[in-house]
Parts: sequence; structure tokens; C-alpha cells
Amino acid sequence: MKITHIGGPTTLIEIDGVRLLTDPTFDGPGRRYSFGFGTSSVKTAGPAVAADALGRIDAVLLTHDHHSDNLDDTGRALLPSVPAVLTTVSGARRLGGNSTGLAPWQEATVAGLTVTATPARHGPVLSRPIVGEAIGFALRPAGASSVVWITGDTVLYSGVREVASRFTVDTVVVHLGEVRFGLTGPLKYTMNGRDAARLISGIRPRRVVPVHYEGWSHFHEGRSGVEAAFEPGALTWLTPGVPTEV
Repeated sequence: MKITHIGGPTTLIEIDGVRLLTDPTFDGPGRRYSFGFGTSSVKTAGPAVAADALGRIDAVLLTHDHHSDNLDDTGRALLPSVPAVLTTVSGARRLGGNSTGLAPWQEATVAGLTVTATPARHGPVLSRPIVGEAIGFALRPAGASSVVWITGDTVLYSGVREVASRFTVDTVVVHLGEVRFGLTGPLKYTMNGRDAARLISGIRPRRVVPVHYEGWSHFHEGRSGVEAAFEPGALTWLTPGVPTEV
């Protein structure tokens, strides 16, 4: 398996010849995006790989469609050119076309690879009607006994802990950043390093790959804060734009 970190939550994951793109964000830096309800964020870094340099994509795994740090304008324009987009049930209704909505624990198949939607909650308790749906994805190659898990944008709660009871996890691509907004003060909308360390302690994967920790002004914890929460060497950091075997 190879993973290329393109920026923010965006990765190209290659497993057994299947090429999956997660949460496409390819706009350049400098623009402020609205997130609704008086919240906004500025993109501070562009992609390490341009959208037109990706080559063949077999499917897009979209943890949610309604926030620009997971699907921006250039990423949205890319969607019709791929064979399939897997996302939330409500996201598939909004996107239409080649998108398929998955509720948590529902499955789809991409070129022989089983993709299972996993629970995510993109904010504090009772926030889903305001923040909207999000999911993660567990990827299982044919004949494999373990999965690659993409957490999606989520806080630490019972839904993500349930993944450990259902799967043996080989590699976790964990969305971090401690997303917060001035309007809602200390409330978190994604995990920080301490949350991730607590989650990982119950899963014990072979690899932990951090993403979604840089590139936007609403991220409040970067690499140094994440590293401080883990033992030295526990994390696999990817150089943006460089395909890395994991």
C-alpha cells in the first residue's frame, strides 16, 4: 500500500492497484470559506499535487461534502470524472450523479476492495443537526484479515471506539487538527493528539498516519502538538506529495 498526502485531509491511497482519493481539496491558498452559522476559515496552504496530475482514480471517498476543507471548488469539479463517489447518505442526495450514500456499517465494493462506512461525529454531543453528517471508511482488500481505517472528521466518542470491536485495524489515517471556531469557543469539531492517542490505545494498529492537521486557519493543533501526545516513533508522518509505502 502507498499513501500520498496531498494536503489537509486529502490523500491518494493505492491498495493492490486500486487508487482511492479521499476528501478532494485542490484550491490554492488565501481564500476565506464560509462554514455556516457565522463560522469561516482561510486556506493557508495549497495542494502538494495538482488535481490534473493525479492520473486514474477508481473512486473518491468523501467523508462529507458540505465543508470546503474536505471538498473545495476544484475538488468538486473533479467528482464527475471518477467512476464512483462514496459519501454520506445526505451528501449523495446533494451531489447526485455518480455518488453513493453509505450509512455507518454499510458496505460498497470498488474494484474488489470492500469499503465499509464507519461512524463519525463532527462536533460535540447533539451537534449533528447543525454540523451535518460525516463518516469514515474501512478498506479491506480481498482475502485480507485487517483493514485500513480512515477516521474522517470526528471527535472522540463511542462510535469511533466501536471500530475496534468490529475490525482488526492495520493502518489508521487519522483526521486531527482540533478544529475550533471563535464563535463556539472551546468546543472541538475534530480530535486533537490526546484524543487520538486514547483512541489508538484501544485499537493497536501497525501504523498511525496523521492528516487534517495543517493548511487551514480553523485548525488549532499542528504536528508538534500531535507528536507530544504519542510516544516517539509511534506516528508515520508523510511528506506531502511523496508516495510513501506503509
